[in-house]
Amino acid sequence: MRYRHTQIGYVTGGVMLAALVLIYYAFMVEDGALGVFGYTMLGAFGLLAVLFSSLTVTVTDRELMFYFGPGFWTRRFALDDIVGVEVVRNSALHGWGIRYTHHGWLYNVSGLQAVEMTVRGNGQIRIGTDEPDALKQALEEATAR
Repeated sequence: MRYRHTQIGYVTGGVMLAALVLIYYAFMVEDGALGVFGYTMLGAFGLLAVLFSSLTVTVTDRELMFYFGPGFWTRRFALDDIVGVEVVRNSALHGWGIRYTHHGWLYNVSGLQAVEMTVRGNGQIRIGTDEPDALKQALEEATAR
C-alpha cells in the first residue's frame, strides 16, 4: 500500500448531530412525542451521520479506492486510467458529501481542499482531503511506473 488516510468529517458529523437535536426538540415541543415520523427523521439523520462521518482514501500499486464511513459508496479507479492529478480548492458552495459540480464529481466530508483527477472514461473526479499534497504525491508516484 502506497497511501492510506482517513479524514474525519467533523463538520458533516456536527451538522448531522445538531439536526438530530433540533428534530428531537421540534417534535417534542410540537406534539409532546416523537411519533413514527419523528423516529424516522431521527433514524435517517443518525444514519447519515454515520455514513458520512469520514472519508478513507487508499492508493495501492494498482488502484485508487475511497469510501465514506464504514464502507459506504466505495469507488475504485485503476491507476492506469488516471491521466492527471492536481491540488485544487473547492468553493464553499459545493458543500460536503457526494455532489456533481461543474468540475465533475466531488466526494468530500470536510474542508475545501481536494485533489482533482482526470480519469479516462470518467472525466474529472475530486476527492476532498486534509492532506492534498500527500495524496497528489502518492498518486503521481503510483502512476509514474
